[in-house]
Amino acid sequence: MAVPVFEEYEPAADCPCPGCARRRRELVLRRAVREGGHPAAHGARRALVLFTAAGVVLGGGAPAASGTAHPAGPPHPAGPAGRDTDDDPSGDHPQGGTAGLHGRPLAGPAGGSLAQAPLPKVTRAEIIERAERWVAAKVPYSMEKYWSDGYRQDCSGYVSMAWKLPANEWTGSLHRYAEKIAWADLQPGDILLFHNPANPTKGSHVTIFGGWTDDRRTHYLAYEQTKPHTRKQATPLAYWNNSDRYVGYRYLGVVADGTAGGTPTGGSQPATAFPGARHFGPGAVNAHVTRLGRMLVQRGGARFYEDGPGPVWTAADRRATAAFQRAQGWRGTEADGLPGPHTWRLLTTGTGRDIPPAAGQSPPPYPGRAHFRPGQSNQHVETLGRQLVRRGYGKHYRTGPNRRWSEADRRNVQDFQRAQGWRGGAADGYPGPETWRRLFR
Repeated sequence: MAVPVFEEYEPAADCPCPGCARRRRELVLRRAVREGGHPAAHGARRALVLFTAAGVVLGGGAPAASGTAHPAGPPHPAGPAGRDTDDDPSGDHPQGGTAGLHGRPLAGPAGGSLAQAPLPKVTRAEIIERAERWVAAKVPYSMEKYWSDGYRQDCSGYVSMAWKLPANEWTGSLHRYAEKIAWADLQPGDILLFHNPANPTKGSHVTIFGGWTDDRRTHYLAYEQTKPHTRKQATPLAYWNNSDRYVGYRYLGVVADGTAGGTPTGGSQPATAFPGARHFGPGAVNAHVTRLGRMLVQRGGARFYEDGPGPVWTAADRRATAAFQRAQGWRGTEADGLPGPHTWRLLTTGTGRDIPPAAGQSPPPYPGRAHFRPGQSNQHVETLGRQLVRRGYGKHYRTGPNRRWSEADRRNVQDFQRAQGWRGGAADGYPGPETWRRLFR
């Protein structure tokens, strides 16, 4: 099977001489026809060739810069709908630039009224759900057309849609709505972005991270808009080509599940919509499987997972789901290990009965605070660390866990405490009796 390679733009042959290359570049940087530019500029965009097999350079005989990842940057000062002006002064280019929904021009030099709009909030589950819509519809790839929801049918328009941005951004501006993250910290809904500022049409691409597909984290489920239409598939980290130049980014508007419409109040969390039975069972690979596993671990199912929950459905997911269903008193087909709407509602709202410990199994007694301090080295620290990993809170470990207390232990404990809804001094990273009880529940 041929290795799929993304091509943001497929240039036509043209004269490779420096003079013609310079002229093409000048035409590309002119304003688009819809904004009063000369019609010849649009034709030149389609014929643009910035590099050839012989290494043709851009004007003046200077060597062309090789593609590099776009540097991280703060949110665009103009707000969510502002134009990117760092890499392309015209704000329009063949790669597909910033534009309003359905291709409408943005009012004002910095996006007009849209520039004052607050950054849309969205949960990770919503990002994946929105991405799935285009996959199901098999939206055809195009840098010029707009889908019925108003978003441009190219890779950056796809991310703009999934993140609920109020305008169509491009690979040179998406980073302004996100923070740079390490590959090891990727979570569903984050993106992997390669932007080539020297030539945005030469390989620039962006994919949505849907979760790891193997324990070694060499492949992930990529949601992407590419030829011939939207797809999702297991993809090498970070991509088939230019892999080392992709940068991880996390949307600044992402919020915890159940809080997109505001901070929930009360003891339980609002229920989120059941994604559908098709997302679970043999052969399923998606972010909903990961979320299910993490919720089951929180409810006492950690013992069923040896390597932690992931996006690939396994026997561990089924055993843990069945154990949770049996804890509710269900039997027969009601406890078949496949989540339905009722199981999902109990898990997402934090209601129902937890999975009881296995027969003869009891949590280790809390050893006392003095064992978890800088400079301490004992078996309790290692026991704590291994349980954090089983519960899915081991991302800060690089070589551990081990017997010596470290900053990685503290940060992992803090992540677990914050997941309980604690803040301030209650989430300082040092385990107390209640942290210990919940961790080993």
